[in-house]
Amino acid sequence: MVKPIILAVGAIPVIVALLISIPLITKPDIPFSAANPDDTIRIEYTKHQLKKTSFGETDDVKSLKTEILLIKNNGEIEYSVTKEGYPQPQLKSELSEKQIRKLTALIKETGFIEFPSESFPVKNDVSDYQKSNVKIILNGQIKQIHWPEKNATEKFIPPIITMVESQLDQIIEQIRE
Repeated sequence: MVKPIILAVGAIPVIVALLISIPLITKPDIPFSAANPDDTIRIEYTKHQLKKTSFGETDDVKSLKTEILLIKNNGEIEYSVTKEGYPQPQLKSELSEKQIRKLTALIKETGFIEFPSESFPVKNDVSDYQKSNVKIILNGQIKQIHWPEKNATEKFIPPIITMVESQLDQIIEQIRE
């Protein structure tokens, strides 16, 4: 028979491991501690809805719609849309400090700034597609990446890029409401 003292001593590491792992498992978000108050960030996110028309030997790419989201360090947001060459009224809003810190933490924790700038060529048979661009200035470091939607390229678009894209798309949806 096992002595109760041995069971108690053996249970202590298990209890400590559970106390550490449960918060990590139940909270999949990026910790806000990754961002500190001294961080400065500026994000310029652009989405183009493009249409390619072929004229025999040459192709012409026309922008049907362009959306530009500018997020400043103080939380100010400017959102503008141009449809078929005609600018729409600009929308302005603000992000909370919590949302700014979340974006900053996402950029810092994923290593987005160190991500290599790759070229994502568009397939020849694609005529209508979306192309996105994000320019991030984080604490003086500048990173700019261009990519088409997943269906328009044969190259693999890393999840880091799609995570940042989905966060910025959520902000655009929030501004439109």
